[in-house]
Amino acid sequence: MNILYDRDAQLDHILSKKIAIIGYGSQGHAHALNLRDSGADVVVGVREGPSWKKAEASGLKVMPVSDAVRASDVVMLLAPDEAQPAIYRQEIAPHLRSGAYLAFGHGFNIHFGQIQPKPEINVFMVAPKGPGHLVRSEFSKGSGVPMLLAIHQDPSQDTTQVGLAYACAIGGGRAGIIQTTFREETETDLFGEQVVLCGGLTALIQAGYETLVEAGYSPEMAYFECLHEVKLIVDLIYQGGIANMRYSISTTAKYGDVTRGPRIITEETRRTMRQILQEIQSGQFAREWVLENQANRPVYRALLRKGEEHPIEEVGKRLRSMMPWLQHDRLVDHDKN
Repeated sequence: MNILYDRDAQLDHILSKKIAIIGYGSQGHAHALNLRDSGADVVVGVREGPSWKKAEASGLKVMPVSDAVRASDVVMLLAPDEAQPAIYRQEIAPHLRSGAYLAFGHGFNIHFGQIQPKPEINVFMVAPKGPGHLVRSEFSKGSGVPMLLAIHQDPSQDTTQVGLAYACAIGGGRAGIIQTTFREETETDLFGEQVVLCGGLTALIQAGYETLVEAGYSPEMAYFECLHEVKLIVDLIYQGGIANMRYSISTTAKYGDVTRGPRIITEETRRTMRQILQEIQSGQFAREWVLENQANRPVYRALLRKGEEHPIEEVGKRLRSMMPWLQHDRLVDHDKN
Protein backbone atom coordinates (compact mmCIF):
# COMPACT_ATOMS: atom_id res chain seq x y z
CA MET A 1 0.00 0.00 0.00
CA ASN A 2 1.42 3.35 -1.07
CA ILE A 3 0.84 6.26 1.34
CA LEU A 4 1.73 9.80 0.25
CA TYR A 5 2.15 13.04 2.19
CA ASP A 6 2.60 16.77 1.59
CA ARG A 7 6.28 16.23 0.87
CA ASP A 8 5.38 13.99 -2.09
CA ALA A 9 3.23 16.60 -3.82
CA GLN A 10 3.84 19.73 -5.84
CA LEU A 11 0.98 22.09 -5.03
CA ASP A 12 1.54 24.03 -8.25
CA HIS A 13 -0.17 21.15 -10.08
CA ILE A 14 -3.44 22.37 -8.54
CA LEU A 15 -2.71 26.01 -7.65
CA SER A 16 -1.98 26.76 -11.32
CA LYS A 17 -5.47 25.60 -12.30
CA LYS A 18 -8.99 26.97 -11.96
CA ILE A 19 -11.18 24.64 -9.89
CA ALA A 20 -14.96 24.26 -9.84
CA ILE A 21 -16.61 22.59 -6.85
CA ILE A 22 -20.02 21.33 -7.92
CA GLY A 23 -22.27 21.12 -4.87
CA TYR A 24 -22.01 22.83 -1.50
CA GLY A 25 -23.04 20.21 1.02
CA SER A 26 -20.90 18.58 3.70
CA GLN A 27 -17.99 17.72 1.40
CA GLY A 28 -18.52 20.59 -1.04
CA HIS A 29 -18.18 23.34 1.53
CA ALA A 30 -15.07 21.71 3.04
CA HIS A 31 -13.28 21.23 -0.30
CA ALA A 32 -14.08 24.76 -1.48
CA LEU A 33 -13.02 26.52 1.72
CA ASN A 34 -9.88 24.42 2.21
CA LEU A 35 -8.81 24.96 -1.40
CA ARG A 36 -9.36 28.69 -1.07
CA ASP A 37 -7.36 28.82 2.15
CA SER A 38 -4.54 26.94 0.39
CA GLY A 39 -4.38 29.63 -2.26
CA ALA A 40 -6.32 27.91 -5.05
CA ASP A 41 -8.53 29.70 -7.57
CA VAL A 42 -11.88 28.12 -6.75
CA VAL A 43 -15.49 28.71 -7.74
CA VAL A 44 -18.62 26.95 -6.46
CA GLY A 45 -21.15 25.72 -9.02
CA VAL A 46 -24.70 25.35 -7.69
CA ARG A 47 -28.25 26.31 -8.52
CA GLU A 48 -29.75 29.38 -6.89
CA GLY A 49 -31.07 28.66 -3.42
CA PRO A 50 -29.80 28.01 0.11
CA SER A 51 -26.47 26.50 -1.00
CA TRP A 52 -25.74 29.51 -3.21
CA LYS A 53 -26.37 31.85 -0.28
CA LYS A 54 -24.22 29.79 2.13
CA ALA A 55 -21.31 29.75 -0.31
CA GLU A 56 -21.56 33.48 -0.93
CA ALA A 57 -21.77 34.15 2.82
CA SER A 58 -18.47 32.27 3.19
CA GLY A 59 -16.84 34.65 0.73
CA LEU A 60 -16.68 32.22 -2.18
CA LYS A 61 -17.34 33.01 -5.82
CA VAL A 62 -20.54 31.27 -6.98
CA MET A 63 -21.80 30.54 -10.50
CA PRO A 64 -24.40 28.34 -12.19
CA VAL A 65 -22.95 24.87 -12.74
CA SER A 66 -22.47 25.18 -16.50
CA ASP A 67 -20.68 28.53 -16.15
CA ALA A 68 -18.42 27.16 -13.40
CA VAL A 69 -17.47 24.20 -15.61
CA ARG A 70 -16.67 26.42 -18.60
CA ALA A 71 -14.45 28.59 -16.40
CA SER A 72 -12.45 25.74 -14.88
CA ASP A 73 -9.68 23.24 -15.56
CA VAL A 74 -10.63 20.89 -12.72
CA VAL A 75 -14.25 20.01 -11.92
CA MET A 76 -14.92 18.23 -8.61
CA LEU A 77 -18.43 16.76 -8.59
CA LEU A 78 -19.66 16.60 -4.98
CA ALA A 79 -23.42 16.57 -5.43
CA PRO A 80 -25.26 13.54 -3.95
CA ASP A 81 -24.56 10.28 -5.80
CA GLU A 82 -28.12 9.99 -7.08
CA ALA A 83 -28.09 13.54 -8.52
CA GLN A 84 -24.71 13.31 -10.23
CA PRO A 85 -25.62 11.52 -13.49
CA ALA A 86 -28.24 14.09 -14.49
CA ILE A 87 -26.02 17.02 -13.48
CA TYR A 88 -23.16 15.51 -15.48
CA ARG A 89 -25.25 14.92 -18.62
CA GLN A 90 -27.05 18.26 -18.57
CA GLU A 91 -24.64 20.77 -17.04
CA ILE A 92 -21.10 19.35 -17.07
CA ALA A 93 -20.43 17.13 -20.10
CA PRO A 94 -21.50 19.72 -22.73
CA HIS A 95 -19.12 22.31 -21.25
CA LEU A 96 -16.15 20.14 -20.19
CA ARG A 97 -13.30 20.84 -22.54
CA SER A 98 -10.92 18.19 -23.86
CA GLY A 99 -8.04 17.56 -21.46
CA ALA A 100 -9.94 18.84 -18.41
CA TYR A 101 -9.89 17.00 -15.09
CA LEU A 102 -13.12 15.54 -13.70
CA ALA A 103 -12.94 14.55 -10.04
CA PHE A 104 -15.12 12.73 -7.55
CA GLY A 105 -15.27 12.34 -3.78
CA HIS A 106 -16.72 8.82 -4.09
CA GLY A 107 -16.41 6.26 -6.86
CA PHE A 108 -20.04 5.10 -7.11
CA ASN A 109 -21.08 6.61 -10.44
CA ILE A 110 -17.84 5.87 -12.26
CA HIS A 111 -17.54 2.31 -10.94
CA PHE A 112 -21.16 1.42 -11.72
CA GLY A 113 -21.18 3.17 -15.09
CA GLN A 114 -23.72 5.87 -14.34
CA ILE A 115 -21.22 8.47 -15.57
CA GLN A 116 -18.96 7.62 -18.51
CA PRO A 117 -16.61 10.51 -19.38
CA LYS A 118 -15.11 10.75 -22.85
CA PRO A 119 -11.61 9.22 -23.24
CA GLU A 120 -9.97 12.65 -23.52
CA ILE A 121 -11.11 13.62 -20.00
CA ASN A 122 -8.79 12.97 -17.05
CA VAL A 123 -10.70 11.37 -14.18
CA PHE A 124 -9.55 11.04 -10.57
CA MET A 125 -11.01 10.59 -7.11
CA VAL A 126 -10.05 12.19 -3.80
CA ALA A 127 -12.12 10.60 -1.05
CA PRO A 128 -11.64 11.90 2.51
CA LYS A 129 -12.13 9.21 5.14
CA GLY A 130 -14.38 11.41 7.21
CA PRO A 131 -17.43 13.67 6.81
CA GLY A 132 -16.89 17.05 5.21
CA HIS A 133 -17.45 18.93 8.44
CA LEU A 134 -14.49 17.04 9.95
CA VAL A 135 -12.41 17.69 6.81
CA ARG A 136 -13.00 21.41 7.34
CA SER A 137 -12.57 21.51 11.13
CA GLU A 138 -9.32 19.49 11.08
CA PHE A 139 -7.89 21.62 8.27
CA SER A 140 -8.75 24.78 10.22
CA LYS A 141 -6.79 23.40 13.19
CA GLY A 142 -3.73 22.80 11.00
CA SER A 143 -4.35 19.07 10.73
CA GLY A 144 -6.18 16.86 8.23
CA VAL A 145 -7.98 13.58 7.72
CA PRO A 146 -6.63 10.60 5.74
CA MET A 147 -7.75 10.47 2.12
CA LEU A 148 -7.90 8.03 -0.77
CA LEU A 149 -6.61 8.80 -4.27
CA ALA A 150 -7.58 6.85 -7.39
CA ILE A 151 -7.14 7.40 -11.13
CA HIS A 152 -9.71 6.25 -13.70
CA GLN A 153 -8.51 7.99 -16.89
CA ASP A 154 -5.18 9.70 -17.51
CA PRO A 155 -4.83 10.98 -21.09
CA SER A 156 -2.69 13.93 -19.94
CA GLN A 157 -0.29 11.62 -18.08
CA ASP A 158 -0.23 13.85 -15.00
CA THR A 159 -3.56 13.06 -13.33
CA THR A 160 -1.90 11.41 -10.34
CA GLN A 161 0.14 14.56 -9.67
CA VAL A 162 -2.94 16.77 -10.04
CA GLY A 163 -5.06 14.52 -7.81
CA LEU A 164 -2.31 14.32 -5.19
CA ALA A 165 -1.91 18.10 -5.16
CA TYR A 166 -5.67 18.51 -4.83
CA ALA A 167 -5.75 16.09 -1.88
CA CYS A 168 -2.91 17.98 -0.17
CA ALA A 169 -4.61 21.33 -0.76
CA ILE A 170 -7.64 20.17 1.24
CA GLY A 171 -5.51 18.73 4.06
CA GLY A 172 -5.04 15.08 3.14
CA GLY A 173 -1.26 15.27 2.90
CA ARG A 174 -1.03 16.20 6.58
CA ALA A 175 -2.52 12.85 7.60
CA GLY A 176 -1.70 10.56 4.66
CA ILE A 177 -3.12 9.80 1.21
CA ILE A 178 -3.59 6.16 0.27
CA GLN A 179 -3.56 5.15 -3.38
CA THR A 180 -6.40 2.81 -4.32
CA THR A 181 -8.87 2.15 -7.16
CA PHE A 182 -12.42 3.32 -7.85
CA ARG A 183 -13.64 -0.25 -7.43
CA GLU A 184 -11.96 -0.84 -4.08
CA GLU A 185 -13.08 2.50 -2.61
CA THR A 186 -16.66 2.12 -3.80
CA GLU A 187 -17.27 -1.45 -2.70
CA THR A 188 -15.56 -1.18 0.69
CA ASP A 189 -17.25 2.16 1.40
CA LEU A 190 -20.72 0.78 0.66
CA PHE A 191 -20.03 -2.37 2.69
CA GLY A 192 -18.78 -0.39 5.70
CA GLU A 193 -21.80 1.93 5.62
CA GLN A 194 -24.34 -0.85 5.29
CA VAL A 195 -22.91 -3.54 7.56
CA VAL A 196 -21.07 -1.66 10.33
CA LEU A 197 -21.00 2.13 10.43
CA CYS A 198 -24.62 3.01 9.68
CA GLY A 199 -26.89 0.04 8.98
CA GLY A 200 -25.31 -2.40 11.41
CA LEU A 201 -24.76 0.13 14.19
CA THR A 202 -28.19 1.78 14.12
CA ALA A 203 -29.99 -1.58 13.92
CA LEU A 204 -27.92 -2.88 16.87
CA ILE A 205 -28.66 0.23 18.95
CA GLN A 206 -32.39 0.06 18.28
CA ALA A 207 -32.56 -3.69 18.93
CA GLY A 208 -30.69 -3.33 22.22
CA TYR A 209 -32.96 -0.50 23.32
CA GLU A 210 -36.09 -2.45 22.41
CA THR A 211 -34.86 -5.55 24.27
CA LEU A 212 -34.33 -3.65 27.53
CA VAL A 213 -37.62 -1.73 27.31
CA GLU A 214 -39.56 -4.92 26.50
CA ALA A 215 -38.00 -6.50 29.59
CA GLY A 216 -39.41 -3.71 31.77
CA TYR A 217 -36.41 -1.40 32.14
CA SER A 218 -36.91 2.36 31.81
CA PRO A 219 -36.49 3.91 28.36
CA GLU A 220 -34.03 6.38 29.87
CA MET A 221 -31.72 3.64 31.15
CA ALA A 222 -32.01 1.80 27.85
CA TYR A 223 -31.05 4.98 25.98
CA PHE A 224 -27.96 5.61 28.08
CA GLU A 225 -26.72 2.03 27.90
CA CYS A 226 -27.44 1.35 24.22
CA LEU A 227 -26.92 4.73 22.53
CA HIS A 228 -25.35 7.45 24.69
CA GLU A 229 -22.32 5.43 25.72
CA VAL A 230 -21.55 4.32 22.15
CA LYS A 231 -19.54 7.52 21.66
CA LEU A 232 -17.44 6.84 24.74
CA ILE A 233 -16.48 3.40 23.44
CA VAL A 234 -16.01 4.47 19.81
CA ASP A 235 -13.75 7.37 20.84
CA LEU A 236 -11.44 4.91 22.62
CA ILE A 237 -11.41 2.60 19.58
CA TYR A 238 -10.89 5.56 17.23
CA GLN A 239 -7.89 6.78 19.22
CA GLY A 240 -6.10 3.48 19.75
CA GLY A 241 -7.94 0.47 18.34
CA ILE A 242 -10.03 -2.21 20.00
CA ALA A 243 -7.23 -3.21 22.40
CA ASN A 244 -7.03 0.40 23.61
CA MET A 245 -10.75 0.37 24.39
CA ARG A 246 -10.43 -2.91 26.27
CA TYR A 247 -7.51 -1.49 28.29
CA SER A 248 -9.79 1.34 29.42
CA ILE A 249 -12.88 -0.62 30.52
CA SER A 250 -13.45 -2.79 33.57
CA THR A 251 -12.47 -6.45 33.67
CA THR A 252 -16.16 -7.32 33.96
CA ALA A 253 -16.90 -5.36 30.79
CA LYS A 254 -13.94 -6.98 29.02
CA TYR A 255 -15.10 -10.47 29.95
CA GLY A 256 -18.61 -9.72 28.72
CA ASP A 257 -17.11 -8.27 25.53
CA VAL A 258 -14.98 -11.24 24.54
CA THR A 259 -17.47 -13.95 25.62
CA ARG A 260 -20.84 -12.46 24.57
CA GLY A 261 -19.87 -10.43 21.50
CA PRO A 262 -19.36 -13.56 19.36
CA ARG A 263 -22.88 -14.72 20.36
CA ILE A 264 -24.30 -11.56 18.77
CA ILE A 265 -22.20 -11.75 15.60
CA THR A 266 -22.96 -15.34 14.71
CA GLU A 267 -22.12 -17.36 11.61
CA GLU A 268 -25.57 -16.46 10.33
CA THR A 269 -24.67 -12.78 10.70
CA ARG A 270 -21.43 -13.36 8.79
CA ARG A 271 -23.34 -15.14 6.00
CA THR A 272 -25.58 -12.09 5.72
CA MET A 273 -22.51 -9.83 5.61
CA ARG A 274 -21.09 -11.90 2.74
CA GLN A 275 -24.45 -11.74 0.95
CA ILE A 276 -24.58 -7.93 1.26
CA LEU A 277 -21.01 -7.71 -0.06
CA GLN A 278 -21.96 -9.87 -3.04
CA GLU A 279 -24.95 -7.58 -3.73
CA ILE A 280 -22.57 -4.61 -3.77
CA GLN A 281 -19.97 -6.34 -5.97
CA SER A 282 -22.52 -7.56 -8.50
CA GLY A 283 -24.12 -4.12 -8.88
CA GLN A 284 -27.44 -5.32 -7.40
CA PHE A 285 -27.43 -2.62 -4.71
CA ALA A 286 -26.52 0.09 -7.24
CA ARG A 287 -29.35 -0.97 -9.58
CA GLU A 288 -31.78 -1.05 -6.65
CA TRP A 289 -30.77 2.47 -5.55
CA VAL A 290 -31.01 3.85 -9.09
CA LEU A 291 -34.51 2.39 -9.50
CA GLU A 292 -35.54 3.67 -6.07
CA ASN A 293 -34.59 7.20 -7.13
CA GLN A 294 -36.39 6.85 -10.45
CA ALA A 295 -39.54 5.93 -8.49
CA ASN A 296 -39.13 9.03 -6.26
CA ARG A 297 -37.78 7.01 -3.31
CA PRO A 298 -40.97 5.56 -1.74
CA VAL A 299 -39.19 2.80 0.25
CA TYR A 300 -36.35 5.12 1.27
CA ARG A 301 -38.74 7.79 2.56
CA ALA A 302 -40.93 5.30 4.41
CA LEU A 303 -38.00 3.66 6.18
CA LEU A 304 -36.48 7.01 7.19
CA ARG A 305 -39.85 8.14 8.55
CA LYS A 306 -40.16 4.88 10.50
CA GLY A 307 -36.71 5.45 12.01
CA GLU A 308 -37.55 9.04 12.98
CA GLU A 309 -40.67 7.79 14.77
CA HIS A 310 -38.78 5.19 16.83
CA PRO A 311 -39.25 5.80 20.60
CA ILE A 312 -35.49 6.10 21.11
CA GLU A 313 -35.56 9.40 19.19
CA GLU A 314 -38.03 11.08 21.55
CA VAL A 315 -36.30 9.74 24.65
CA GLY A 316 -32.95 10.87 23.31
CA LYS A 317 -34.19 14.36 22.49
CA ARG A 318 -35.43 14.77 26.06
CA LEU A 319 -32.27 13.41 27.67
CA ARG A 320 -29.94 15.45 25.46
CA SER A 321 -31.65 18.61 26.73
CA MET A 322 -30.04 17.77 30.10
CA MET A 323 -26.59 17.96 28.47
CA PRO A 324 -26.15 21.49 27.05
CA TRP A 325 -22.45 20.87 26.45
CA LEU A 326 -23.40 18.69 23.47
CA GLN A 327 -24.28 21.91 21.62
CA HIS A 328 -20.80 23.38 22.04
CA ASP A 329 -18.35 23.19 19.13
CA ARG A 330 -20.79 21.34 16.89
CA LEU A 331 -19.28 20.22 13.59
CA VAL A 332 -22.59 20.63 11.78
CA ASP A 333 -24.33 24.02 11.58
CA HIS A 334 -27.29 23.80 9.19
CA ASP A 335 -27.21 27.56 8.64
CA LYS A 336 -23.59 27.59 7.44
CA ASN A 337 -22.67 24.19 6.03
